[in-house]
Amino acid sequence: MIVCCPDLRRTDLSAGRETARRHERVIAAVTGFCPDVEVVEPGVCAFGARGPARYFGGEKALAARITAALADLGVENRTGVADGLFAALLAARDGTAVPPGGTARFLATQPVSVLPDQDLAALLARLGVRTLGDFAALPARDVASRFGHPGEYAHRLARGLDSRPLATRPPPPGLSVVREFDPPEPRAEPVVFAARALATSLHHGLAARGLACVRVQVTVGWAGGRESSRRWRHDGLLSAAAVAERVRWQLDGWQPAAPGDEHAPGGIITLRLAPDQVIRATGQQLALWGETVISDRVARAAMRVQAMLGHEAVLRPVLGGGRNAADQVTPVPFGEKAEPRLPAGRPWPGRTGGVPPGLVFPAAREAEVTDEAGRAVTVSGRCAVSAAPARLAVRGEPPRRVTGWAGPWPLSERWWDPSAARRRARFQLVTEDGRAWLAVVSDGRWLVEAGYWLGGLG
Repeated sequence: MIVCCPDLRRTDLSAGRETARRHERVIAAVTGFCPDVEVVEPGVCAFGARGPARYFGGEKALAARITAALADLGVENRTGVADGLFAALLAARDGTAVPPGGTARFLATQPVSVLPDQDLAALLARLGVRTLGDFAALPARDVASRFGHPGEYAHRLARGLDSRPLATRPPPPGLSVVREFDPPEPRAEPVVFAARALATSLHHGLAARGLACVRVQVTVGWAGGRESSRRWRHDGLLSAAAVAERVRWQLDGWQPAAPGDEHAPGGIITLRLAPDQVIRATGQQLALWGETVISDRVARAAMRVQAMLGHEAVLRPVLGGGRNAADQVTPVPFGEKAEPRLPAGRPWPGRTGGVPPGLVFPAAREAEVTDEAGRAVTVSGRCAVSAAPARLAVRGEPPRRVTGWAGPWPLSERWWDPSAARRRARFQLVTEDGRAWLAVVSDGRWLVEAGYWLGGLG
């Protein structure tokens, strides 16, 4: 059974600690129904439903009890039941309980866009493979040879199989790693960095035995005697960055009292990582040009920079929705999983179509667009252009002759709120140097928001 809390899956950094605390209360409530709960990611937890369902009178009765308990906490939630974590997560979107043995039929009608690998999903759609049933019907050998390890992994999901081999072995003794803090560490940041180093040591010990970890137990001890222990699961492999991310959430969720309160837990004195579930390490097929190796090197470099300059010193872009080019990218600290500020699945009327810009300026740059006579090009309230654009002058750059243009595309935002309403018209301008620009005019003022090329102006 999967319990999914959509609000807690949005990792807004400005409210991350409060979200983590709510997540901790959710896990505590679910643990009251089944003590063996696995935290898949913030806002999502899973447990085997067969035993608890018998005790509470069936899967539907169990789901109703959990839903009511979390509703009392003010948390929106949905439950899903199916054979396998991937299918249960999809079932949780609609609050569905898939009958035993019906997982393959349930998955067959799902679009390929539900696969975790969105690049692979987009490629399958272009090849005419629209549903998981179509994908599952392909021979496994052909999928593995065409798409490599990611395709083989996704093919298992589409067929209703567990995302990892079912045969697991108990972890050998002596694989746990521990870090002690003396004096007790009151801040979470040094503990998170220590978690990365511990996770690396843990992986080395597992690799020496030909094993890989898919579930890890994180135990944190405080000077006041309080202890926090959580079991975290990952369908792929728990990298050092993934372990550190889960330690951060666990620490943020266990702040039950304000500093100075007599019930405050005190500083952290121990951090223990124990592999709770391991599988045989089968390796990972590299891409044609070795991208996986390069990614690992980049990840290690990013972690070192974060250790020196802080968690938010290295950011990665997360693509989302929005009508403006700058709104469609959300910067997220490296190693964290977060949703974009604006969801990508909405229609977003007024959004500029076609290929997205390769370069988005941090702040729109002032510009002048003139016609052949040197007069400023204007756009009327009915979107009539005064003259064809002939020259583009971006502040700080020499003027460029415009060799092609398209537009205008009007955009009226928040028209119902006079204080926030704005109307704009956007153009795409091609200049004599071969570059294409995304420009906008509002209240007679021209701005350049983005460019359709990669790299700087040069």
